[in-house]
Amino acid sequence: MFPIGFLEFGIKDFIETLIIALSLVYLYRWVKGTFAIQAAIGILFVIIINVIIGILGFNTINTILSQILDVGVIAVIILFQPEIRKLLYRLGTNTNLDRFFSTSSAYKAIDEVVDAVKELSKNKIGALIVFARTSSLQDLVDAGVNIDADVKSELIVTIFRKETPLHDGAIVIRGNRIVAASCYLPISQNPNISNSFGTRHRAAVGISETNNVFVLVVSEETGRISVARNGALTSGLTIQKLRAEMEDTFGTQHFDEDVAFTSAQTDMNLN
Repeated sequence: MFPIGFLEFGIKDFIETLIIALSLVYLYRWVKGTFAIQAAIGILFVIIINVIIGILGFNTINTILSQILDVGVIAVIILFQPEIRKLLYRLGTNTNLDRFFSTSSAYKAIDEVVDAVKELSKNKIGALIVFARTSSLQDLVDAGVNIDADVKSELIVTIFRKETPLHDGAIVIRGNRIVAASCYLPISQNPNISNSFGTRHRAAVGISETNNVFVLVVSEETGRISVARNGALTSGLTIQKLRAEMEDTFGTQHFDEDVAFTSAQTDMNLN
């Protein structure tokens, strides 16, 4: 034990303090950029008001506020339901153990996707391409149209053209084969996403917020290429930078059949 003033502070206390500090830091990073911050401030405000009312002796108001605070836990669960779901998902997913394809297959798939994105960007054909674990997007696959075809840049470009019947939605690729099309992605509700980005980019961010995915976006209006990962969006990539990002993410890893990569597109006009 180490005396600190009139307190005794031991190794156990240090570890406990460290755990609490790390938990608070992680909690802040978890709710940062969401409406949870504003909601938490509101709850804190109610608590402070309740304390002041109690000191002033306004018993009736104090009773009402106390009743509100008694159901505060349930209110927090309801208000923070999306954030809690994301946290539980990430706790249950070990991103370091994810596997995609064999290295040689990954480079071949990268070549096909990069060629497709180059054509899509040149012709300003809107598209959203997502690399993800099979199990995390199985609900999207089940809701789509079944397809069984090799991953080819020509096929990807064709599906995303407006005149084709399956361009509105997502195509899912598993084990170097396109297995489904016309799937749909969730839209992010993050208020910090710039107004210059529309539904397609919000869909890219949305799927990356709750799934371990790597998302490529091609703007229909400008042909701009963007990448979304872990709920963050990076825009304005060149083809060379895109290839480097994909090779760094997929080409140097050892991949496995139980993980797929998915390409998706939403039929909205946006930047």
